[in-house]
Amino acid sequence: MKTICAMREIIKAITRFEASFEEVHQLSLNEAIVLCALQNAGEKVAATVLSRQTELSPSHASKVLRSLEEKQLIVRSVGDLDKRQMYFHLTPAGEQRIKALDAEKTEIPQLLQPLFERLTDQNS
Repeated sequence: MKTICAMREIIKAITRFEASFEEVHQLSLNEAIVLCALQNAGEKVAATVLSRQTELSPSHASKVLRSLEEKQLIVRSVGDLDKRQMYFHLTPAGEQRIKALDAEKTEIPQLLQPLFERLTDQNS
């Protein structure tokens, strides 16, 4: 039971971080994660690939992609060979937005701070 209670505290901390992140950046955490995946790809990416990379379900990835399109941060294009295949890439506004994203502007809950520090040290 201790594990479940501890997990609940972690989920609450992540929820607080996500709410704060959204307030600061006007983007959900999932939207930011998709933008990061597109930036790292450096080219247009299929929706199925984005879903796998971000570990979002295909239906949830579709909702996030639609939201990013409405915000004009990404553009959808039809595949050259298979017209059913959709590809996505950042717009200039999306590129600017991702450069402006800075998680450090968002308060990290105390419970999560050691994890963030460890992960950022590994990526330095």
